Amino acid sequence: MIREALDGKRIVLSGATGFLGTALVERLLRQVPGCTIGVLVRPGRRGAADRVRREVLKNEAFDRLRGELGDAFADTVAGRLVAIAGDVGVDGLGLDEDGQRFLAGADVFIHSAAAVSFDSPLDQAVEINLLGPVRVVEAMKEHCPAAHLVAVSTSYVAGTRRGKALETTLDATPYAPDVDWRAEVAAARRTRADLDSASRSPQMLAELHKRARQELGGAGVPLLAERTERLRLEWVKDGLVDAGVARASSLGWPDAYPYTKALGERALLQHRGDVPVSIVRPSIIESALADPRPGWIRGFRMADPIIISYARGLLKEFPGIPEGIVDVIPVDLVVAAIIDVAATGPDPAGPSVYQVASGSRNPLRYGQLVDHVRTFFTANPIHDAEGQPIEVPEWSFPGRGRVQAQLKRAEKLLTAGERALQALPLRGSQAEYAARLEERRDQVERALEYVELYGHYTETEAIFQVDRLLALHRSLPEEDQRDFGCDPAVVDWASYIGDTYLPAVVDHSRVKMTPGKKTGLSRADRGRKAILSPDRHLAAFDLENTLIASNVVDSFSWLATRRLDGRDRVRFVAKTLREAPGLLALDRKDRGDFLRHFYRRYGGAPVAAVEADVWDLWAEHLMNNAFPAGLRRVRRHRELGHRTILITGALDMLVEPVKPLFDEVVAAHMRQDGGRYTGELVEAPSTGEARALAIREYCAAEGLELDQCVAYADSASDLPMLEVVGHPVAVNAEAKLAAIARKRGWHTEGWKRDPGAPRTGPISRRASFLLAGQRKAGV
Repeated sequence: MIREALDGKRIVLSGATGFLGTALVERLLRQVPGCTIGVLVRPGRRGAADRVRREVLKNEAFDRLRGELGDAFADTVAGRLVAIAGDVGVDGLGLDEDGQRFLAGADVFIHSAAAVSFDSPLDQAVEINLLGPVRVVEAMKEHCPAAHLVAVSTSYVAGTRRGKALETTLDATPYAPDVDWRAEVAAARRTRADLDSASRSPQMLAELHKRARQELGGAGVPLLAERTERLRLEWVKDGLVDAGVARASSLGWPDAYPYTKALGERALLQHRGDVPVSIVRPSIIESALADPRPGWIRGFRMADPIIISYARGLLKEFPGIPEGIVDVIPVDLVVAAIIDVAATGPDPAGPSVYQVASGSRNPLRYGQLVDHVRTFFTANPIHDAEGQPIEVPEWSFPGRGRVQAQLKRAEKLLTAGERALQALPLRGSQAEYAARLEERRDQVERALEYVELYGHYTETEAIFQVDRLLALHRSLPEEDQRDFGCDPAVVDWASYIGDTYLPAVVDHSRVKMTPGKKTGLSRADRGRKAILSPDRHLAAFDLENTLIASNVVDSFSWLATRRLDGRDRVRFVAKTLREAPGLLALDRKDRGDFLRHFYRRYGGAPVAAVEADVWDLWAEHLMNNAFPAGLRRVRRHRELGHRTILITGALDMLVEPVKPLFDEVVAAHMRQDGGRYTGELVEAPSTGEARALAIREYCAAEGLELDQCVAYADSASDLPMLEVVGHPVAVNAEAKLAAIARKRGWHTEGWKRDPGAPRTGPISRRASFLLAGQRKAGV
């Protein structure tokens, strides 16, 4: 019946790049061979057809069909699947003439496109979930008024009600106040405009710039500006998310998703005219029971990150009612129900509703789910980086408020600890403490996000009725019940969770499930191998605290005191220490200004004497503070045929002894007058974005590819230099850079002084450490 009813039919489908839409395309192609499918997708830069190939057909959901058809797969798809450029977020769907012609011949329109995230910005959810169905039905009224619209909604339009939630339209069974959806649209758009305007106020921009500087330090104006703008956009988005939750909660829905879906249903029914409409309301859609294969899933679903966090020992409790129902439904049952509704046609009596849910027919209790999850991960534990099994905690069922309060306290403490560590002059392995603390804070923030987003759904007490769904299933012939059955009773929860769902979640999450440390190359070894590949073109090096444990203050102090007696040397050190806080503050504010200010101390120094002393500086002091592994790395790059370039804010005469190691040296130049230095620089020192520009210009001149270049640096102020290349390396990173490198997965190196080298210099190591602060100066 199903195949015959849809034979020769033209079906238009929106949302094909999503989880449910991909499964629909696969099932229709594989099990309904007589239909033609038009897939409505935003075209992107390469066009709609290319996007369908990359984001739909390449998905592993099609492996089964690809295996069944073999070489005929491409021709079959080409003959039955049409890519239509369009957008449900645009009036008229943005259809071109070809799209309008295809729609004119449509028999069924399955509208499954949605902003499905529970934390979607309010305006985005309104444009897609509320106005999307209206735009679809308006286009159908113009091009195919007799076609059957199957609109996919959600069971959670019932809101936070308790008891039975019926399969009726919202005008027949209102679950929340009957608000004017047009006013809600106008208010959402106004909210975006208001937030965007507020984000541009001088006070807010100053605060955002301050936050950007706290994150990046002296990374240079372009990067700080870019980060400030990103923070502004994030602030607007977060405000829209909060506005969506607040408005939804005020009307009886947990968040913007069911709120906009409910209003979308109301708007659709008001606008449909004579277009026949059926509404399918799934509950929480999870991985496949059988089709296209057991456990198939696309992207993380609602419960997946919570379960993996629990299995990793990161989430020890989550709000919920043990006897409450977690209403999940495998995606293939939802797909079957949609196809069944499309094949049987619209109800002559008017718009009809089918809820695809398990709660009333085959309930899965929250406590039951927890038991299954704990049993699985007790028998199949995730293993940590050391290869040790992670013991899953005993799950408790606290109230949502208690869990939120605990997580917020932990977040506050971790944030304070992270800021305290970042204020200290930590480097290398010590700075990793701050990076790990930030990672832990991120985990707590994610856990809090899960609680705030999903807590409502584990505490729901609505029971979604499926009488119409079961009547539809029972009306099918035996063969169709086997191939397109939609009865939730077929799910054996113990088998599904333990044998299908959780193995799929584990596989999708790519967590370590085997004991012992990973075999093969470590992450550090893989990173080092990539960096030292013969394919690389250039290696750019910072100098101070990257190749040597020193800075411009240290070097100047050595030169200035080498001929002073003990008493004068003490006076010099004391004076320098008194000036240290001011120097550090200037350095944090602007690296270039700091260097120009500090280098004025060279004013009046005899050129010949300084140039001669520099060689002693290196021989007696800097080489004792060099990192042998760093110097070996420079030589290794040269052996591999890579170009090498040194980019530093240090003065050119101070790096003269190491110039032979590099093909190019970019350093600061000081003016001379009458054989003496004036203390003024010829041009701005190479800091921040100037370093990235130097690499770009060198590569352009030498015909080198930036993606094949490596850069080594130790400070967040060097971010432009690190970001411009394909292979950034954080060396002895200070706290901010260590956190950034960890988050972005950059390779890191911890190079040390030769332990046998003597401690030299006019200032004690502790004093020099204080002078340097948490950043290096002049690098």
